[in-house]
Amino acid sequence: MTAKVTALSTQRILLAEDDDSMRGFLARALVKAGYDVIAFANGAEAYDRLKEEAFSLLLTDIVMPRMDGIELARRASELDPELKIMFITGFAAVTLNSDKPAPTSARVLTKPFHLKDLVAEVDKLLSTP
Repeated sequence: MTAKVTALSTQRILLAEDDDSMRGFLARALVKAGYDVIAFANGAEAYDRLKEEAFSLLLTDIVMPRMDGIELARRASELDPELKIMFITGFAAVTLNSDKPAPTSARVLTKPFHLKDLVAEVDKLLSTP
C-alpha cells in the first residue's frame, strides 16, 4: 500500500502579520486545515525567507513595520510571478489609495473575518490554476 499524496501536502504559505496574537490565530487555523505555514512579524523578514525558498501563497497584512504588505507583495511577485497573494487588512482603503500598486491578481480579505472564511478563501485561491 502506498501513501496517497494530497494537493495540500505541497501547499506552503508564507504569513506576514505584525500582530502577534493575530499571527498565531491565522497560523494555527491554516495548519489545522492542512497547510504548511511559516510566519513572520514583518515584511522584511518574510521577504528574506521568500528569497531562500518557494511558497504557494503569500498571506500578508498590509500595514506593517519595516516593509508594508504591498511592497512585500510587489517584491515577491518579482521573485516568483506564479506566487499567489492574499492581503489581510483592517484598512481596505489602503489598497485602493496606495501610491504603490499591488499585484493585480492579489485578493483582499478585510478584518474582521472568521477563521473558517480565511481557510475557505485560501482553499479557493490555491485550487485555481
